[in-house]
Amino acid sequence: MRSTLLKHRLKKGFFIKKWFYSYIFVMIGVFCVAGCDSNDEALSPENIDSVVATPPSGSIIAPDTTITVTFDTTPGDIAVNLGTAITTDQTVKISGPFTKGPLKLTLTWEDGFRALNYTVIVLESPSPVAPAGMVLIPAGEFQMGGNTWEAENDEKPVHRAYVDAFFMDEYEVTNLEYQKFVLANPNWQKDQIDERFHDGNYLQHWNGNDYPNEKSNHPAVHVSWYTAMAYAKWVRKRLPTEAEWEHAARGGLPGKKYPWGDSIDAGKANYNGNVGDTTAVGNYRPNKYRLYDMAGNVYEWCLDEYKKNSYSRSRLSSHRNPLYGGKSIDWILNNFTDITTLRVLRSGSWGSGPSLVRVANRNGGSPTFADSRSGFRCVKDW
Repeated sequence: MRSTLLKHRLKKGFFIKKWFYSYIFVMIGVFCVAGCDSNDEALSPENIDSVVATPPSGSIIAPDTTITVTFDTTPGDIAVNLGTAITTDQTVKISGPFTKGPLKLTLTWEDGFRALNYTVIVLESPSPVAPAGMVLIPAGEFQMGGNTWEAENDEKPVHRAYVDAFFMDEYEVTNLEYQKFVLANPNWQKDQIDERFHDGNYLQHWNGNDYPNEKSNHPAVHVSWYTAMAYAKWVRKRLPTEAEWEHAARGGLPGKKYPWGDSIDAGKANYNGNVGDTTAVGNYRPNKYRLYDMAGNVYEWCLDEYKKNSYSRSRLSSHRNPLYGGKSIDWILNNFTDITTLRVLRSGSWGSGPSLVRVANRNGGSPTFADSRSGFRCVKDW
């Protein structure tokens, strides 16, 4: 009797346990169906084969990557949690820029959703190697113009300008360098140059094709805008735009009057007649971009047309890589011998007072103008 009762109890316990475990397994199955699938690309059942992403989920992408999502049928209205989405029929293009790090995009439409995972990285390009005698001027935005008590009307209003990276000559073009040009290009020599391209003072201090003794390393002067343009073209460079010149002259110091700060003295630059003539290039300390003589020594020609109201808002071009005068760089380079309007001169000279060698100071001259205070340096696109 006891044996039979024991067997009955054991059998009953067996069925209870069996029922309990069955219940647990069923509940686990319910939970898994509801939420155990942690795959970020999970779709509602009716759309599981209808979406293709390019680049595919899991890819490493750049911040400016455009992600294309293609559907088998037109999905209707689509919402995304990040970026800008443009839907065309069965295709959605999602563009950033996206922030560096993990990126989870969620697309939602009437019948389903899709989650896409990416890793956004910023590739650091190796710094380009500057050509010999040049330095890399980094891209950047700056406040162009002057608003101090010395500022003249043609420096106003102060406005923002952005320039792309470029290379610039460390030094002003020297007599020795310019001599190589005229020897290789007889039509730009002192005795053969077309009268249209100078005012009668071209290389006035030279004896034929020879520069003055002991001045090989002094800046070439008595050069007109036309001859500076011709030299730059010959060495496969160009003159800087006015914005490039000022950005470079400031050397990364915002709002300062001079390439090194707000004060000036005879130990910092050749100006105010302290020397009475040009000095050899590189005779004074450079600015933070490693450019020499960005204040004083000689005025430097720029590409732009000079107008007193170039900065007025009614005339202001785009703040990105501005070029004052309404022409493109390529147009000026290809047609420079036909230009007759005033051109920009920057930096002041060995004879200029303190206010005229400020980085914001502007001057203009006829493209034929050539005197003992005008020279130039070149730039090259990156």
